[in-house]
Amino acid sequence: MNLLFELPPLPTLRDTMLIVPELMLTLFACAALVVDIALPRGKKSLTAWFCLVGIGFVALALVQQYTLNADKLPVDAFYQMARIDGLSLVFRGIFLLAAALSIVLSVKYLDVENEQRGEYYALILFATTGMMFMAIGSDLISIYIGLELMALTVYVLVGYLKRNERSNEAAMKYFFMGIFSSAVLLYGMSILYGVTGRTNLGQISEAIAGYTQNGQLQGEGDPRMMLILALVLIGAGLLFKIAAVPFHMWAPDAYEGAPTSVTAFMSVGPKAAAYVLLARVLLFGLGPLRDMEGLPGWSIMLGVVAALTMTVGNIGAVTQENIKRMLAYSSIAQAGYIMLGVLAGTQMGYRGVVFHLVIYTLMNTGAFTVIISLHRKGIIGEKVDDLNGLFAKAPGVAVMMLVFMLSLAGIPTTAGFIGKYFLFGSLIQSGKPWMVYLAVIAVVNTAISFYYYARFIRAMFLNPLKEEAPLTLSQPMRVTMAVSAVLVMLFGIYPQPLIKVADLAAKSISTVYAQASGIASN
Repeated sequence: MNLLFELPPLPTLRDTMLIVPELMLTLFACAALVVDIALPRGKKSLTAWFCLVGIGFVALALVQQYTLNADKLPVDAFYQMARIDGLSLVFRGIFLLAAALSIVLSVKYLDVENEQRGEYYALILFATTGMMFMAIGSDLISIYIGLELMALTVYVLVGYLKRNERSNEAAMKYFFMGIFSSAVLLYGMSILYGVTGRTNLGQISEAIAGYTQNGQLQGEGDPRMMLILALVLIGAGLLFKIAAVPFHMWAPDAYEGAPTSVTAFMSVGPKAAAYVLLARVLLFGLGPLRDMEGLPGWSIMLGVVAALTMTVGNIGAVTQENIKRMLAYSSIAQAGYIMLGVLAGTQMGYRGVVFHLVIYTLMNTGAFTVIISLHRKGIIGEKVDDLNGLFAKAPGVAVMMLVFMLSLAGIPTTAGFIGKYFLFGSLIQSGKPWMVYLAVIAVVNTAISFYYYARFIRAMFLNPLKEEAPLTLSQPMRVTMAVSAVLVMLFGIYPQPLIKVADLAAKSISTVYAQASGIASN
């Protein structure tokens, strides 16, 4: 039988070995469902520890992958649909860290809610698998599949408390807005494919550069307007995922209504995945569209969005009384800060993005651990006033919460200050006047954030004790909180080890973007 086309060769064993961490995580997620069925009703929490063991094995596989391929990076697999480089290795580690921390603090929370079931932990592993595929994706198809795997599982997690009206409402709002943003993103990708005829990010960059001459798009049919339309639609879809203005309104409702353990997870893991996706698409695929003469490139668009996101996020947080809503607006402001590193386009900026995301994972998870410790049967414990007198009742917890708040505010000697130093400094290092003005806006917004972070400190240390009941802290939660606080302070005083890790990812971004810029300039 004659075929009308030649079938591509099957993936090799080498290709499969490069996605072993993702395959292992998928197997552990499926096994968690089976383990849950086998366990008696009172032992369902053992599924959490099974998943933590699985994350440990996946982390070891990730370390081994780096050790075996350190001198070969970047490595492409599956017909260039996946790329293993420093960026993907570091971010996959961040996702595993976020998943592990979230599982640890979920055990006690689900016990209090009497909702201890194994599918919860399996969903976290499936979401992490989607995030890891997003990190290694170098093709629009593989990226979108990973994105939807992550998004669908997070929708379910937000509505996990089936008998809780707030959880159900938050899940419905997040779901409908999420599928709309995914549709917009997919439409933009389809236009990009129609213009370039490619789905691989590297090939898209080369195709766009082929239209480019002296910063202006040229060529038969003049595709500039279609490329700008694709850029706007893809940007809107990606900015929704990181809760950037004006696509941020889902975040406060979803954060408040979701189970607090899920809020802790979605505030760090999926957000970090959205950032790596934003960096890959803009820098690796749409790099030639960064700056164009006579037409708006994505650098100007991203700069305006970053300024609005920082300002709206910080001003919105000032008026909040609910801790989760306040931290939601804080995360919106943090999204604006992190976009600055991508916008700067320097090694320092990329380093700041990775450094800040690692620290943000630690300090945000630590803060949500304190919120969960306030939660008891019949007491939600999500108001700022619920922290009143915490130092008198649990001085150690109050001091650790103080560390997390100071780091989120960017106070010197904390790791949050180092992250913001890299992000803001990269704008000044760029040498562009408008980016210097953007750095000034970022500094002013940081000063605004001091006010609402100080509200936590005043409540814990100055206000009288509100509730005598002890905190609901398990030993693993105490260890998680303590380790997070120590690392936040340690990396604030001695950041070199984390800087080396951040540079591993930053060099990957710089190399690929320099190659794309070189193609465009030629």
